[in-house]
Amino acid sequence: MSELPKRFEKHIEVMKECGFAVDILSAETGLSKQLTKQLMQKGAVWQTQGKKTQRLRRTKKIVKTNTTLHLYYDELVLERKPPEPTLISDEHRYSVWHKPYGLLSQGSKWGDHCTITRWAEQHLLPQRSSFIVHRLDRAANGLIIVAHEKKAAAALSALFQQRDIDKRYQIWVHGKFEAPATKSAPFTIEQEIEGRHAKSHFIFLQYDAEKDRSQLEVRIETGRKHQIRIHSASMGFPVVGDRLYGHIGVTGNLQLMAYYLAFKCPWTQQNKVFNLKSTKIEKNS
Repeated sequence: MSELPKRFEKHIEVMKECGFAVDILSAETGLSKQLTKQLMQKGAVWQTQGKKTQRLRRTKKIVKTNTTLHLYYDELVLERKPPEPTLISDEHRYSVWHKPYGLLSQGSKWGDHCTITRWAEQHLLPQRSSFIVHRLDRAANGLIIVAHEKKAAAALSALFQQRDIDKRYQIWVHGKFEAPATKSAPFTIEQEIEGRHAKSHFIFLQYDAEKDRSQLEVRIETGRKHQIRIHSASMGFPVVGDRLYGHIGVTGNLQLMAYYLAFKCPWTQQNKVFNLKSTKIEKNS
């Protein structure tokens, strides 16, 4: 076979039942069956039946008539290996994880093998489906909740939307942050992001004179994309390691950690507290 392009997509209309998905895809694209299986396992193959489109992972799936197969090949995506997250607590309907730098909250049509949800599906016992509840930037690290039932995903997402979850972050920023007179008093930024209201509260924690950087705690009232990074940079204190809103030529990991989550469990009514800064994770209080 001639050398593959580094990125392409293929859409195949199957007008009659004619065999296994992996055989059809391999024949139509020229990809080896082994590579095609990898693409399916890594979430880069989809099928459309009627109005429903979903990922197709089963290599021995018999393709029905009037089905469209979609294959998305991206060499860079395929070669990525997911960094390993740490399971903090398995609550059956949902689980809480420490997501490391580089792991995605959500996949794309090109694949989902480097997402926290796919990792949970492949490593939790007993095995369960996984659904996204909220997002954490790929460049950030910290606590993230994964639901294992659609109803659980809806209930937990509602807690975020109704601001019934206490979320706290810690960041390191460049420079000496001008703290308010009272150390624990927050400095509030209320600035729109992409035309939508956004509000963040920053609390000074400490200053590292040797590295000329400050550590801040952040609490947000809204959850806009890159909100903490944008608001921090707008004050003249970009987050260390921020390649989008920080200094030109920055290196190293983004110094942003989602370290604290607290909420009332919708099912047990227990107060759940997860704190990466504690020596011991508190699960009930």
